[in-house]
Amino acid sequence: MELYQELERRHAEGRSIAVGLVGCGQMGSGFVHATFTPKGGRGGIPGIETRAISDIDPQRAMDVYAALGIQRGQVTVTNALADAEDALRSGRMVVTEDALLLAQLEGIDCVLEATGITEIGARVAWTSILHEKHVVMLNVETDVTVGLLLNRLAQRGRSVYTVSSGDEPGVCKMLHTFSRNLGFEVICLGKGKNNPLDPQSNPDSCREEALSKGMNPKMLASFQDGTKTMVEMAAVSNATGLLPDVPGMHGPQVDLERLTEVFIPKEDGGILNIDMSDPHRRGRVEYSTGRVAPGVFAIVTSDEPRVRTDMGFLGMGSGPYYLLYRPFHLCNLETPIAIAEAVLHGRTTVVAEAMHSEVVAVAKRPLRAGETLDDVGGYT
Repeated sequence: MELYQELERRHAEGRSIAVGLVGCGQMGSGFVHATFTPKGGRGGIPGIETRAISDIDPQRAMDVYAALGIQRGQVTVTNALADAEDALRSGRMVVTEDALLLAQLEGIDCVLEATGITEIGARVAWTSILHEKHVVMLNVETDVTVGLLLNRLAQRGRSVYTVSSGDEPGVCKMLHTFSRNLGFEVICLGKGKNNPLDPQSNPDSCREEALSKGMNPKMLASFQDGTKTMVEMAAVSNATGLLPDVPGMHGPQVDLERLTEVFIPKEDGGILNIDMSDPHRRGRVEYSTGRVAPGVFAIVTSDEPRVRTDMGFLGMGSGPYYLLYRPFHLCNLETPIAIAEAVLHGRTTVVAEAMHSEVVAVAKRPLRAGETLDDVGGYT
């Protein structure tokens, strides 16, 4: 049965997947709006309901519920477990400042972590798994730090830990799986970076642009300074076994039509240090600052002559390298797919199978002895 049919059935039976959201920022609030199905109305994604929201600013969560027509009397604001449990049993929504509270609620099936803060994400995921809650991460920063351990912990229990669909690691993994299912070898798996690399970017330097886009300046700084790209592609590496070709990857400015000329082995005119005669060769993870974003791509090949002939007949080019391209990633709008797969089928979207790659910090400015370093997208 298709996922949407299963979700429609659960909605009709009054058994919607109950989600607890941690972090009601741009991604989190967007998820709530995308999945909301008004009673007796159309729209939204039936079968998934955000029953509880945790945020350091409870008013943000209240505003999201209010925008959806959920009245103040239908929401309980509390940090007490018993009060929150009573609220869920009576059909009310819960808003709390205590992120770990959501993991303990019997009425919650899955916790969605969307803070982007490494330590909070680790605590929330750890606690959720201990309470046998499924965990979907819109927090790749946590995953590249301790995701392997969290995945192993979940596998020993009765829950699923996974990075979300919709984020670039999720759609890259989908392309990788699709390619391998068809018998192709993946030479390069990558994403488009939609802003120039500026390693010194910080919340002050990008504040005006961030506010004009409705973004947190720290979040935009993490995009501009390269952190997000490195974190995302490390997650892809750890999930697939593909490796960065050089530290930091190459990241050339390459437009879509030239990807199969550049992200291929050097012996064939490209930039990748792949020995095609090595029977144990592994592909690479990469990114481009050309006209690729917001898409992701896979450069694939096959040694089978008939497959190459068929690829040419199907309009995929003369080979031997072929481009598989997904021109979009829909972030929080695709997250419901990961939640449904985890809760209904016990499946992961992206998880670290091993620590193939790590992300290493580089100072943005000279650091003083005894100075405390800040977090992703910060000043140090």
